[in-house]
Amino acid sequence: MTNLSTLQADYPLQNLNTFGIAARARQFLQVQSPAQLRAVFDDPTLQAMPRLILGGGSNLVLSDQVDALVLQMCLKGRQIVDDNAQRVLVEAAAGENWHEFVLWTLQQGLAGLENLSLIPGTVGAAPIQNIGAYGLEMQDVFDSLTAFDFVTGETVQLDKAACRFAYRDSIFKHDYKDRMVILAVRFALPKPWQARLAYADVAHYLSQHDIGDAAPVDVSNAIIAIRRAKLPDPAQIGNAGSFFKNPVVSGAKRDSLLEVYPTLVSYLQSTGDYKLAAGWLIDQCGWKGKQLGRAGVYEKQALVLVNRGGATGADVRALASAVQADVLAKFGVILEVEPVFV
Repeated sequence: MTNLSTLQADYPLQNLNTFGIAARARQFLQVQSPAQLRAVFDDPTLQAMPRLILGGGSNLVLSDQVDALVLQMCLKGRQIVDDNAQRVLVEAAAGENWHEFVLWTLQQGLAGLENLSLIPGTVGAAPIQNIGAYGLEMQDVFDSLTAFDFVTGETVQLDKAACRFAYRDSIFKHDYKDRMVILAVRFALPKPWQARLAYADVAHYLSQHDIGDAAPVDVSNAIIAIRRAKLPDPAQIGNAGSFFKNPVVSGAKRDSLLEVYPTLVSYLQSTGDYKLAAGWLIDQCGWKGKQLGRAGVYEKQALVLVNRGGATGADVRALASAVQADVLAKFGVILEVEPVFV
């Protein structure tokens, strides 16, 4: 069997994206070893094609026809790499399910990733998006990663500085987009551990369940319960999780909005700016539970767009644009989309 023997043309992607969009790939390859990436690099026809790196498909909005070579990362493996007084270094391959990896660390008695429980997708996608939730961003515990470079054909190591992490952003969305394919990621889990309980939802859940001195698994369980209550299961309702970034505005802009909208939800940032709750802004525009074409805004959380049945990428794009236009008109705030339109 050659490294490219499993290459398939006109491959259906509906079951490989959480929005459930019935798209098809021009060419498709399940990557189960780095050698397959090298084989693609060495093939002039495949090397010349546009590429789409696919993990769990949870941060994508696909068009009906994806005119690209879709590389689904299926590399597996997780291990403790190093352990000292300051931190434990753990590594997971790109194709590992993110939530299962978080649970695995907890089962090993390792803390630090619990606030990122139940985020959909794969480990390899986590640095691209710099995933974050409930007071923790992936970059807070990131150490380094291994990637394959489609320009040089070499395998490289990148540290935190090289990844240029920002809010839901990294160099992999820009200079290295579809150039670098992440193979494995290493995380430095801190010692001693300190619970991150700044979010009211988490503190409220722990209080409700009479959990005083919360252990890492208690925090994880709380966040799993909160997320399940707020977000639809993609297996039941197609979605890509939080669809818009929480916009960051100046203190002056926040104050002017607060005068008109006293219940405005905002969070002070270390820069002195304020992060606004995108879901609140969308809700105030009357979009929660509404539908446009075959796509809609989830009735329990306005930050989530959903597939009401047979939605296309164009349906989702039209709905997102309508929501953005209304928020801009009402609040003078631009909402940025989190998922990537392909």
